[in-house]
Amino acid sequence: MMKDRVYIFDTTLRDGEQSPGASMNTEEKIKIAMQLQKLGVDIIEAGFAAASPGDFDAIRRICEVVDKSRVCSLARAVEKDIVLAGESLEGAALKRIHTFIATSPIHMEHKLKMKPDEVVKRAVEAVKLARTFTDDVEFSCEDAGRSEMPFLKEILDAVIEAGATTLNIPDTVGYRLPQEMGEMIKELSLHVGERAIISVHCHNDLGLAVANSLFSVMNGARQVECTINGLGERAGNAALEEIVMAMKTRSDIFSNVETAIITKEIYPTSRLVAAITGIEPQPNKAIVGKNAFAHESGIHQDGMLKCQETYEIMRAEDIGLEQNRLVLGKHSGRHAFKDRLEALGFELSQEDLDKAFERFKKLADKKKEIFDDDIRMLIASEITNIPQAFELVGLQIADCSAGVPSAAVTIRHNGETITDAGIGDGTIDAIFKTIDRISGHVGVLKDYRVEAVSQGKDALAKVVVNVQFDENRGAVIGHGLSIDTMLASAKAYIGALNSYLSMLPSECSIDSCEGV
Repeated sequence: MMKDRVYIFDTTLRDGEQSPGASMNTEEKIKIAMQLQKLGVDIIEAGFAAASPGDFDAIRRICEVVDKSRVCSLARAVEKDIVLAGESLEGAALKRIHTFIATSPIHMEHKLKMKPDEVVKRAVEAVKLARTFTDDVEFSCEDAGRSEMPFLKEILDAVIEAGATTLNIPDTVGYRLPQEMGEMIKELSLHVGERAIISVHCHNDLGLAVANSLFSVMNGARQVECTINGLGERAGNAALEEIVMAMKTRSDIFSNVETAIITKEIYPTSRLVAAITGIEPQPNKAIVGKNAFAHESGIHQDGMLKCQETYEIMRAEDIGLEQNRLVLGKHSGRHAFKDRLEALGFELSQEDLDKAFERFKKLADKKKEIFDDDIRMLIASEITNIPQAFELVGLQIADCSAGVPSAAVTIRHNGETITDAGIGDGTIDAIFKTIDRISGHVGVLKDYRVEAVSQGKDALAKVVVNVQFDENRGAVIGHGLSIDTMLASAKAYIGALNSYLSMLPSECSIDSCEGV
């Protein structure tokens, strides 16, 4: 039996980036886009071209390196947005413009202040303009979950006539229940027929995004919009990994559909996104959480030893998760290191490999046991290639047990090595204030997190900071990795500073980037 293809539309780089504190710079977006292509994602929504010069540039550069997945740019049903989206996609091998306008009574009246016939007219004009840049145009009815069915049918008929090939039905505020979502998609699928593909984009405000997406597929949707780790504004979006693995695990229910996702790339993709955004999935998160394949109960452990299927409905290996084991040590050579990287899914240039191997050897001198998660984090911190305007050379601290907390920091900038010292309310505060004084950029710390990458007393500390250096711009993320938490903190703060500087000149925001 021929199976229908369910297209996976990943919006981690657009809607996922709207998660508070999840801002990514261009180099980080490119790395994620390349991994999404490796994962087998059909359409990558690379950004909102009109949102800022940075978004425009990120989409343009992603188009230069992604050649198997289709690259998409979001645009409001506004001429400027659509033109910028079209221009940003010029270099894409495969491209799509995704335009949207609100269709619910509450949005049309209070946000758009437009009559329904005006909304239809604007939608048709937007689709027609988008068609001048590409024949692959997606149209979204923002807040479709609270829209009236007769009006949805009217506007969908109009945009199909104008040239839209994919029709997205977003539950923008996560309002619908699964049965309601399924019934709505069934009615619209029957109405649209073969004229266009029906898509869904479900938000997780009631914790139902994945369920709503699956019910939609069961009732005719053939595209699902989702994000890695369920990232997204507010409570997030439907999680790609949960949708794909639910369809695969319950193939008895989803026997007539399939995706092109390479499931062994799910875990590496999840880890890369978590490392770059600094947002870790909760430990009990389905599929990719740290506890997803962990068993502590004695009864569960006994059952697992006798037969894995007693308590596991899928294998960890299916998502690319291998047992966290010792793989390398300080006596390991370059060839063994390269082989392990390839087994973990990393493909590095010779230059990046040399840099990573040098960092690995330094780590191996300090850390007796090196685990796969150590390697993953080590590489993730290497591959974004952010210009290093400021480089940490040295750090010396005196904590409060020795008197007033102080820090001496040495930084290299423009070929010059600068050392300064300062005090603070605590050791971390002293480090950050000293970096501020040396760099001339004063940051406001919005968030600070530290966690162990792997196990053991000598575990690598991963520090993630969220810092705002300019009150006219949002905060940026910095990552630091070291056995020493204070050193990792200093690296993270300087990383945030370098990321901020890499995104200059300033990026102008638009009135609304929320989209669907």
